[in-house]
Amino acid sequence: MTAAATQPPPISLARDRRFVRFWAGQSVSQFGDRISELALPLIAVSALHASANEVAWLTALIWTPNLLAIVLGAWVDHQARKRGLMVAADLIRAGVLLSLPVAYLAGAVTLGQLYAVALLIGAAEVLFNTSYPPFFAHLVPRSSYVDANSKLSASRSASYVAGPAVGGALVQALTAPVAVVVDALSFLASAVLIGRIRIDEPPVAAGGRDAPLLRRAKEGLAFVVRHPVLRAGLGTSTTVNFFTFVSGSGLMVLFATRSLGLSAGFIGLAFGIGSTGALLGAVLAPRISRWIGMGRSIAIGAVLFPAPIALVAVADGPPWVGAVALTGTEFLSGLGVMLFDVNLNSLQASVIPDGMRSRVSGAYATVNYGIRPLGAVVGGVLATFLGLRTTLLVAAVGGALSVLWLLPSPVPGIRSIDQDGRPEDTTNVEDTAETADTGHGEEVADTAAADGAVAVGRRRGRREDQDQDVAP
Repeated sequence: MTAAATQPPPISLARDRRFVRFWAGQSVSQFGDRISELALPLIAVSALHASANEVAWLTALIWTPNLLAIVLGAWVDHQARKRGLMVAADLIRAGVLLSLPVAYLAGAVTLGQLYAVALLIGAAEVLFNTSYPPFFAHLVPRSSYVDANSKLSASRSASYVAGPAVGGALVQALTAPVAVVVDALSFLASAVLIGRIRIDEPPVAAGGRDAPLLRRAKEGLAFVVRHPVLRAGLGTSTTVNFFTFVSGSGLMVLFATRSLGLSAGFIGLAFGIGSTGALLGAVLAPRISRWIGMGRSIAIGAVLFPAPIALVAVADGPPWVGAVALTGTEFLSGLGVMLFDVNLNSLQASVIPDGMRSRVSGAYATVNYGIRPLGAVVGGVLATFLGLRTTLLVAAVGGALSVLWLLPSPVPGIRSIDQDGRPEDTTNVEDTAETADTGHGEEVADTAAADGAVAVGRRRGRREDQDQDVAP
């Protein structure tokens, strides 16, 4: 009998008041975000008569702060109170958003203010996201990482199913600037709920505390590049993000309208029904992970996320065929991205030591999110010279090939995240990792002892032997 078979079952997160508070705060905030995602462009278009290029800049400014995430993550790693930084990020976003309805009611809202709001919201989101990994790692038991990420992702997926409809109704009833108040209130609710959570945050690592900020930022990137699991995960997610942004929602809508002959109503209906795939994927991710293994789930998700774009690209015939293809694409892609995200996020949380979490998160975000605008630009160029259909096929094939980053890595052989890091008949990921020599060895050494381990199933052997490695 293996160690995994004798371990107690994971703690039920539904009974963990601290996690339930955090989950509730994130769920409310996600629904609020769906309102602002609709309201901010509408303010630019309806109230300020912005051009298409000016609206595009609004979107770009929200993503721009991610380019500095690698530096901000290095700074966050050496702050003692990560929870306080998360609360501050929520309060900043609430205050910035509230400035819009105030300026609108005073007749003073400008495009410059809208750009400033987008930039500050993006910066606060980076602050929140780089503070989040250490907080999550000490809030959730290691054996419940997949379950926790499943619940958080399910809430996010549900917000995409119902959020746009609710947001549209609020914008129509209250006007876009006033509807933004709802998102601001959601951030205040998140701040209150997170502020009431008490966790034992680890002390700031002594090693490298006086090192220059840029040096610490480089250490975070070096750790990712030299760690076989993190390197493979970053390569895969960056590649798949690049190609899915090559197709982009804008090009998809353009193709559905011009080539498939779908009306706005059919497109919206297809997106709405298709988005239930992400909700289903978030709910099923833990079960699928236990069934086929965490690593295989990540690999399947890496393919299933972009590959269905080809369904739309090859669709032809009457409009109902295009509508079915678009719905199927959105459904399968949503299922794939949740299978990929839930498991990969959980796996990465288990192999990063406490002293490196925010730095690694920042480095990861800079590369992974920084590639997205480039993908969108390349998509526009390809669509101009090769046509929409060919561009979508390139996105589908290129995105699916992202799995090539995973195949030579330890990831496909990983069965589960173990509770104590010492399961029988498995290989520790850290044993196969290259030494992440950042210049401050004592800060990142002994990752497995300080931060748990991953149960890696043998790549060969009988299926029943591998099934024993699955944590209950």
